[in-house]
Amino acid sequence: MSSEGLLAVLSAVGHAQRLRILVELAGGRVYVSELARRLEMSRPLLYLHIDRLEKAGLVTGNLELSDDGKALKYFELTAFELRLNIDTILEAVRGDESSSDVRDADDAKEQGT
Repeated sequence: MSSEGLLAVLSAVGHAQRLRILVELAGGRVYVSELARRLEMSRPLLYLHIDRLEKAGLVTGNLELSDDGKALKYFELTAFELRLNIDTILEAVRGDESSSDVRDADDAKEQGT
């Protein structure tokens, strides 16, 4: 995971409402209106938080049709493991640095230096 990816995950789980969303989804997939009711949260606010969780790769959403033809947006947890220690941080930063070194070498080749 890159440092940018690590920061996205940490930012996503660094909010009490988003942690509550993860806890609700741990019981299985839930459609957005039901999730909003359970959390006593407006749907626009829920979507704001869900968007952060999706961008971090922690949840995924799928649009499905109900038996009566109504579109329902379901959300569920993705399979993830969040392990944070100094090794995780070093790996993320070193991965960014080595990617940067490769890009710098490629840029130098393109410029003929």
